[in-house]
Amino acid sequence: MIIEGNNVNRSYDEEVDVVIIGSGCGGATVAKQLAAQGHSVLILEQGGYFTAQRGDLDQRSDNMLARIDGGRGLHTSVNSEIALMYGNCVGGASVHYWADSWRMPKDRCDAIAATGVTGHSYEELLPYFEQIEKDLNVHFAAPEYYNTMNLLFNKGAESLGWHTEPTPQARRGCVKSGHCYQGCSYDAKQSQLVTHIPAAIDAGARLMSDCHVETITRNSKGVATGVEAVFVDRASSRPNGHRLKVKAQIVVLAAGGYSSSVVWLRSKLPNGSGMVGKNFLCNPNTFLYGLYNQEIKLWENIPAATGTSAFRLATYKDGKYVEGGYLLHPNQLQPEFLAVTLPGFGEDHRKLVSQLPHIGSVVSWIDDELPGEISLDKNGDPEYHYQLRGVDELKARDSLKKQAQLLFATGAKEVIVPDTAGTRLQSLKEIDLFDTLPINDGNYLFGAPHPAGTLRMGNDPATSVVASNHEAHEVTNLFVTDPSVFPMQPSVDPSISIMAWSYVAAKEINTRLQEGLFK
Repeated sequence: MIIEGNNVNRSYDEEVDVVIIGSGCGGATVAKQLAAQGHSVLILEQGGYFTAQRGDLDQRSDNMLARIDGGRGLHTSVNSEIALMYGNCVGGASVHYWADSWRMPKDRCDAIAATGVTGHSYEELLPYFEQIEKDLNVHFAAPEYYNTMNLLFNKGAESLGWHTEPTPQARRGCVKSGHCYQGCSYDAKQSQLVTHIPAAIDAGARLMSDCHVETITRNSKGVATGVEAVFVDRASSRPNGHRLKVKAQIVVLAAGGYSSSVVWLRSKLPNGSGMVGKNFLCNPNTFLYGLYNQEIKLWENIPAATGTSAFRLATYKDGKYVEGGYLLHPNQLQPEFLAVTLPGFGEDHRKLVSQLPHIGSVVSWIDDELPGEISLDKNGDPEYHYQLRGVDELKARDSLKKQAQLLFATGAKEVIVPDTAGTRLQSLKEIDLFDTLPINDGNYLFGAPHPAGTLRMGNDPATSVVASNHEAHEVTNLFVTDPSVFPMQPSVDPSISIMAWSYVAAKEINTRLQEGLFK
């Protein structure tokens, strides 16, 4: 049922009901749902197939970046402002995410509905949320899973008068290894690799890994008819000489927020709205380090058992930004990632690295509103254009202030900024430096884990790419089921939202297949 393209010795021609490009939260969910209805489903994944049983998920950062991270963890925006964080493996980004599992808040569902999107209200998504939470064992972590940084976070937030709440976790039998971001070596994190993918396979779906889709094919009427792809050598990421052609009644594009618009553009699909690749959002991360007298050991236990949503929604007064527009949580980095992201060179850096066990950290996800763009260069390679600016920059600066407040409140003797200058704060008296600190164009290290928006959903084909039923406005029988369709960010980790929206898409596709409603 699983063919690893890295090892194939011939080309393939396939004919199925549904071909799905991508195996992350969107693609895997649709595959599970449609295979359970008896449809023939073929999942294509550009990345490799790695499992805990075979020892592939070995907790070595150098190995895991190469195996499961897009661009082997090295891709950035054109201006080097954001580091692109995405999956490139069976299971997609869910293999390296933290297992944080929130429902899309009702206020954000309402805001999306106000743009004209139908069928995705909180009430309509509720049964899907509940089913997903049951399947993935989403729960609040017990006290023994709170590491030192989690405990300090709660204590500091309480002293500042900020409410905290436990973070919903998708785990089963967690052993507290602290290597969540590198893929769970114990199959405890309930990623798509160990949940929806096996469920789809058990229901009869097939999967081909190491398979790079070159184009979505169409007939003379412009209707999607399948895909053409090449199998790739895993070590070099180059074609291995064998090809794949798939004929399908339905094509599902679920390559992820960084890649689906790229597949669209390379396939030269219609773009009458001009919106393909536009509206690029990515939840840029801000984070700070704190140096403590006590041991912290950021790399132990689970990353974020707790956090605060006190600042999730931005507040304004007389039309001017005041504060908020981000989540705030404890951070987790393994020693090697921590060492790489600490500022400085030479002896200064060595001194910091010698104190790794005493370094703590907090992180924010900015609910960005001002988008960038994904385009292709002259060679057909993707370019990611993104500049933090306007209200989003104000949110980032405010989040840094709040992080510094919390770190000092938890006993940090010094706050370290991961910027090129190696800025450090000795007390809260210096907090206003965040108002003018250079943070653009590579001066500060932003992670960007949640891409969205580049194939945005809407009912007007003039301003959107995908209809509310997830079908492309201009390409019949092509459906999109990943965060590319989000008109705005969910304001929380998007994994559960992607899956719930994919249930909506799967229901529509199933009806289309059962009733033979092909145009």
